Amino acid sequence: MAMRMTILVLVLALVLMPLLSRAVDIGRVRQLAAGHNVTSILVFGDSSVDPGNNNILQTTFKGNFPPYGKNFFDGRPTGRFSNGRLATDFIAEAIGYTKIVPAFLDPNLKPADLLHGVSFASAASGYDDLTANLSNYYLQSIRSKQFSPEEYQNYLVSCMSHDIEQMHRLGATRLVVVGVPPVGCMPLVKTLMDKTTCVDSYNKAAFSLNSKIGKKLASIKATLRMKVAFVDAYGIVQNAVNNPTLYDIDETSKGCCGTGTIEYGDSCKGLSTCTDPTKYVFWDAVHPTEKMYKIIADEALKSLSVELLS
Repeated sequence: MAMRMTILVLVLALVLMPLLSRAVDIGRVRQLAAGHNVTSILVFGDSSVDPGNNNILQTTFKGNFPPYGKNFFDGRPTGRFSNGRLATDFIAEAIGYTKIVPAFLDPNLKPADLLHGVSFASAASGYDDLTANLSNYYLQSIRSKQFSPEEYQNYLVSCMSHDIEQMHRLGATRLVVVGVPPVGCMPLVKTLMDKTTCVDSYNKAAFSLNSKIGKKLASIKATLRMKVAFVDAYGIVQNAVNNPTLYDIDETSKGCCGTGTIEYGDSCKGLSTCTDPTKYVFWDAVHPTEKMYKIIADEALKSLSVELLS
């Protein structure tokens, strides 16, 4: 009897879990993936996992120009909002598929590429259909007039639950859910709030939302009998910000592009960058460097090997 192919779905979502301290065993990860016949990776999310879909879309949220891609394989901008690869690229490589996850809308995408998966992620997208118009609950008034912060968190939890149920109906059996990072530590947020340290109110909101979604995911896991791996992006990034020397990082307060305090996307276009991005947590005022994405990917692989492939 033919083995059933398994699709691994990675979602830029929101969840909280303890950090795992052991090193990543890439050989073991590949062995487990092969043993469970994991054949494809599908990625959904926002600019943190968009490999270039927005290059094709009619939107101002793009990253297909220098200095984005400065440290990519051939030094070219691909649409990834970083200096190099994303966490999803490193995960795909570790499992043994490819060095990068292609964008679904890439005009050069070949049918054979679909065998190992693609990314449907789009910058400025989210659980809320109004995400592209909202940008941020606290900075825009549409949802803040409709919901209190707690009510909006509950609304996002409901949206996430619905999306996962839809994917389950379509055949998804293994799911990697990545937590929301400490948004109050983003250089852009600190600049807009006129702070020199992480904005506590933003981080508390992120932490609260993570907790609520963590509870919902536990329920979904039991009800739908899906295998779900949780990745604590909040804890990972927060740890790098608070303990940079552990990762050989020097700069945590600003990004590498321009002044590093407010530029991202189009406002980063053509600007000079720092000398060594590996010493930075952030590439621009919002998005992590390739090094930080690699750190996040390593933690994700630890979770994946335990929760999905054991």
